Amino acid sequence: MLDTVAIYSIRDLEKLSGIKAHTIRIWEKRYGLLQPQRTETNIRYYQDDDVKLLLNTALLNRHGYKISKIASMSQSEINEAILRISESEFDTEVQSDALTLAMLEMDEERFQATINKRIKELGFKETIMQVFFPFLNRLSVLWMTGSVLPVQENYIAGLIKQKLYVAIDAITLPQKETPSFLLYLPEGEEQELSLLFIHYLLKEQGFKVFNLGRNISLEDLKNAYKIQEPDFIFSIINDGLFKMSLKDYVDEISLHCRNSEILLTGIQVNRKPLKTKDNCHTFDGFESIMAYLEKVKV
Repeated sequence: MLDTVAIYSIRDLEKLSGIKAHTIRIWEKRYGLLQPQRTETNIRYYQDDDVKLLLNTALLNRHGYKISKIASMSQSEINEAILRISESEFDTEVQSDALTLAMLEMDEERFQATINKRIKELGFKETIMQVFFPFLNRLSVLWMTGSVLPVQENYIAGLIKQKLYVAIDAITLPQKETPSFLLYLPEGEEQELSLLFIHYLLKEQGFKVFNLGRNISLEDLKNAYKIQEPDFIFSIINDGLFKMSLKDYVDEISLHCRNSEILLTGIQVNRKPLKTKDNCHTFDGFESIMAYLEKVKV
């Protein structure tokens, strides 16, 4: 049975919902909110329905509902309350919870309803900044800790990519000469959503963008550099570079692409201070990247 369904530990629930494990246990004991199952060795575990209920409970609780009230509500009453909150106000946590549920349930209708409403209200750029980025930060944690199934992550990533491809394609190419950016992910890097976000934001600001995609070797990067001679090269390095050290890799890029400004971010880049060449800049998140780009004149 356990091999055919997604199962979660209480720590997984904590990461998914933002609710401390201690609080979850209190809600279970005092209000009977969740009823965990046990393995043959008596280890507690939770299933998808428990995660969905906890996410909805956390959302309602943040909006003034007492846990005792939520515990007495039927599923239809919970759904109606969630819908009222989602429709009446914008809240980053609400959107992240809605997208997390869409991912866990592999529910395209919920995804489209959540995103299309925000695009209509905020526009696509602000939807990226206020909805997609916060959700991506949560997804990165869930992915790294194994709290979501690969099929769930791939499903939601595919839906987001569809939106991004359409939005990127809809932007008219600049008619004047503008700074150019070459985007890529190194070998072994598979998480290209962040790269597509950057692609959209750069193109939306009028920059020329060459997106090589993921799993690009150092040799391929050098060849692309010779052909395009971009003003900037941007990459995200989250996983370890096993063929060479991060410093050697960055130094190699800086040396062979010496006429470009190298912009790097990612978990490996920010794990510890990295001494780089003058043409290389590191960033600790999207906010610092966007602040840098604001200074680049089109």
